Amino acid sequence: MTTTPSRPGLPVLTGLAIWLGLLVWFSLWVGRQSYGWLPVQASSAAPLVDGLFSFETAVATFVFSGVVSVMVWVILFNRAAKYDVSDAEPIEGNTRLEIIWTVIPLVLVMAIAVYTIDVNRQIGLIGPMEHVHDRPEPVLADGASPASEIEVISRQWSWEFRYPTAGVTSTELHLPIGRRVGLQLRSEDVIHGFYVPAFRLKQQVIPGRVIPFFITPTRLGRYRLRDSEYSGTWFAANQADVVVQSEDDYQSWLRRAASLPLQPGLSDASREYAIRQNRGRSSGYATVAPAPPPMVNVPGSNTLPHDG
Repeated sequence: MTTTPSRPGLPVLTGLAIWLGLLVWFSLWVGRQSYGWLPVQASSAAPLVDGLFSFETAVATFVFSGVVSVMVWVILFNRAAKYDVSDAEPIEGNTRLEIIWTVIPLVLVMAIAVYTIDVNRQIGLIGPMEHVHDRPEPVLADGASPASEIEVISRQWSWEFRYPTAGVTSTELHLPIGRRVGLQLRSEDVIHGFYVPAFRLKQQVIPGRVIPFFITPTRLGRYRLRDSEYSGTWFAANQADVVVQSEDDYQSWLRRAASLPLQPGLSDASREYAIRQNRGRSSGYATVAPAPPPMVNVPGSNTLPHDG
């Protein structure tokens, strides 16, 4: 004899609606809080990336909180009595429930995929990167050719920035606010990673390639460029400051820098390696000697506070 399962009553449906409402509210709240977990937004791409991160955080919170709350409910209200060792009642599959728990993850995953594709499309319109293999640079939508203004050279373990039109070299990257600036990324040895957390843009710098990379800074301040690829012993010290300033201040800095004599640029790896060699200390493992510090007009500073 087969028993027809009874439909849930109004109190049960009301409880489910309240539970789902609380889950949605809590997930949206955590998603809004996630903006505060990230560095400041300092480029045109940052709001796009942060919006996607907030959405994914909210979805993950919804799934995690839903699963945990069901587990807590089962543990508190559906556990067997203390000395009950009898077998549980066999229950046949619930087709409706199976459809629900299949459709919900499908909808969530597709929503994340659609949002991610849209963010990538918008970042692509901003034009952060285009590989060049012995062919002309890409042409923008308005027909202009975005000539790269700054050459970015990565090596073990220092950064060098060259401004060819101004005749300036530096180990500190200066950018004008509100203007799309073209960079030419190249490596002199191994794979490095050009990553400024405040810009939310990251690009591998691959030996043998020149990679045009475009950034539009949107916030004045001093930020930190980090090597996001493991490139050897001192890769964590392979950092440099990025200074975003007004157009007038940027042009003034270029004029002042062009009048300065060349001097060794900042290289924490070279300094630490020299100290170790002078002390005759061995780390116990083989390491690559850092490249000599580049000769630059402006070495900059690695001790000033930065915003992210």
